[in-house]
Amino acid sequence: MDLAVNVLVVNAGSSSLKLGVLGEDGTVLAEHHAERWQGDTGPLKDFLTDAPDVDAVGHRVVHGGSTFTSATAIDDHVRGEIEALTALAPLHQPRALAGIDAARELLPSIPHVACFDTAFHTTMPSAATTYAIPESWQRKWQPRRYGFHGLSHSYASRRAAELAGTPDARVVSCHLGAGASLAAVASGRSVDTTMGFTPLAGLVMATRSGDVDPGLLVWLQRAGLSLDELEDGLEHHAGLAGLSGVGGDLRDVRRAAGAGDPRAGLALEVYVHRLRQGVAAMAASLGGIDLLVFTGGVGEHDAVLRADTTAGLGFLGVAVDSNRNDGPGLISADESAAGVWVVPAREDLEIAAQTRAVA
Repeated sequence: MDLAVNVLVVNAGSSSLKLGVLGEDGTVLAEHHAERWQGDTGPLKDFLTDAPDVDAVGHRVVHGGSTFTSATAIDDHVRGEIEALTALAPLHQPRALAGIDAARELLPSIPHVACFDTAFHTTMPSAATTYAIPESWQRKWQPRRYGFHGLSHSYASRRAAELAGTPDARVVSCHLGAGASLAAVASGRSVDTTMGFTPLAGLVMATRSGDVDPGLLVWLQRAGLSLDELEDGLEHHAGLAGLSGVGGDLRDVRRAAGAGDPRAGLALEVYVHRLRQGVAAMAASLGGIDLLVFTGGVGEHDAVLRADTTAGLGFLGVAVDSNRNDGPGLISADESAAGVWVVPAREDLEIAAQTRAVA
């Protein structure tokens, strides 16, 4: 396809729908965010009434499993393959399918492309994707570490490398929002990440636990928790919300900690501890670090978090200049061995670029 096209980006979340039309230079020509979307065509139909004409549609799909390793043109067969992966992402996959169905119904004559969050991480080596579980389990179910937030990590790591003028850089990308993960990126390729088979693994998040000893989960089930209770607790009542008692918004936790709430103070300490630990682990997977990148709602807007995180990473040669730490852009100190960048999240640009490359 000629690159001079308008791309409609459809980003269907677990309960919301984000729509945007991007021009060839990345300009957002029109956008709309429906907070409580029920999967119907109404919001998209209304949006298209006044939006510029579009030449292709790019859909964010959270899970591509082992089947989809890059953006893929959608036909009935591909749609069926995406649906077959629903068990791996039961909250997000049905919503992505609803977005695909609605857009294909309203725009049947133009190309539709699925852009997968997991695809970016399919370049990880086997040592980073393989679980040390019984061989019989591996043969029967073939579980692996998939990784998520790939569209964000792909854009943020590439953009930082472009800005720094170092395309072959070893980048640790920090996508920090309600969901949070890190990625180790070498010369544009993911070699490790903190999330695993599901988006529950890794860092402490707003309401998700991050890494928990599997033995504790077995113990909790034997102590009387049902599988449903365990899943609900780990997904919706853990993380910052579970630690602080004031909810999962880091701003609320910080305010409570400032007012002397010890639970909120501990929540901040745990959050930063796990984040520093994760950055160091990603740097180890890369054999060093050239660029550290913060993106996502928290990563972009919480200067205190960036300062607290990097304050414990001096052994990696990372240092932030307090006078620059308002972002976006370069925030590292002149003496820092690694460049520290704040890059605004633009999954829409990544989806549009992948769509143009395929459509």
